[in-house]
Amino acid sequence: MALFTFGINHHTAPLSVREQVAFNAEKLHQALADLTRAKPVREAAILSTCNRTELYCATDAPEAAADWLAEYHRIGRQDINPYLFTYPERDAVRHAFRVASGLDSMVIGEPQILGQMKDAVRVAEEAGTLGTTLHKLFQRSFAVAKEVRSTTAIGANIVSMAAAAVHLAERIFERIDEQRILFIGAGEMIELCTTYFGAEKPKQIVVANRTVERGRALAERFGGTAIRLDEIADRLAQFDIIVSCTGSPLPIIGLGMVERAVKARRHRPIFMIDLAVPRDIEIEVGELDDVFLYTVDDLAQVVQAGLESRKAAVVEAETIIAQRVDSFLQWMSTRDTVPLIRSLRDAAERTRRHEIEHAHKLLAKGDDPQRVLEQLSMRLMNKFLHAPTQTLNQSAEDERAEMNAMVARLFHLHTHD
Repeated sequence: MALFTFGINHHTAPLSVREQVAFNAEKLHQALADLTRAKPVREAAILSTCNRTELYCATDAPEAAADWLAEYHRIGRQDINPYLFTYPERDAVRHAFRVASGLDSMVIGEPQILGQMKDAVRVAEEAGTLGTTLHKLFQRSFAVAKEVRSTTAIGANIVSMAAAAVHLAERIFERIDEQRILFIGAGEMIELCTTYFGAEKPKQIVVANRTVERGRALAERFGGTAIRLDEIADRLAQFDIIVSCTGSPLPIIGLGMVERAVKARRHRPIFMIDLAVPRDIEIEVGELDDVFLYTVDDLAQVVQAGLESRKAAVVEAETIIAQRVDSFLQWMSTRDTVPLIRSLRDAAERTRRHEIEHAHKLLAKGDDPQRVLEQLSMRLMNKFLHAPTQTLNQSAEDERAEMNAMVARLFHLHTHD
């Protein structure tokens, strides 16, 4: 049985295709049982996320396993062929290591995929489809991921606008959980920022939106409240952090509005993020004392710096992975020789036991112990060397040189002319 990884992911297929081959978490156990029972697959694990559906298998028939994937989802094999990748042994191992380390993710270095892979392994273990090869592969994958994260900066830098906003806010306020935050707008970017800031458990979250119902739906997800856009002027002074991203053609927050808020706050700092294009906050606001205003371009610089740092970390991570792939393949190759080594040791053990019994009989008859030991060692040596010596003597001329070299290597011999 050889090791293969095959499937569809965000590199090979659009969302419309990926969603057709996604596995329901509740049905994974049954799917794994079906795969290993109906097809020539000895071991299997399925990693299914929004970005990938990948099958890790020990099989001699990867095509049959790929057929199963199409059949299971009732899709024509020809329909998924353009998007399907298949990685044999070395590439399969490298892929598993890269996925676990976050190098294959949409956002390089993101840590969520490692937890998702661990869940996939747990399900495979529960389903009884995780054998020795895949168990070792995933344990090595987790170890490589840990090494990559602990020895490189792969996950240490900011690579999203929302994360950059939190990062900049932490420069102004030591603790986000002591601050009150106003989000202006309720689109995708504000939703993402709310998620990131919400994770810091701020004292208050308020969403101001043109459509109050939509703002309320977003705010309530994080225990917050919603207000109308025309309420901002009266309430601006209450907030320590303001994040704005609307589609308004004109600024929503003007210089005079912020001047009044700063005065009412008795010059306590206000941190403002304007992610809108065109701007939601008048540019002159950034010139006020006690106001820290950042635009989308400012955040882009933070993100770019993080991306550059991660690119350098990726080079380091790939070097680590290449070394660990070689190590894993070495382990796999030694597994192929295990039966032969076991047979060799069993034969040697049988010979040893036979000669020990023979020596005991001689000693029981009263033979000289020294002579018995000498005879024992000679008989063992002759029996151990009989088969290889006979094979060398009987080897054909065209294979003799290779056979001689192999024996010299096996027994660490240094021949001299």
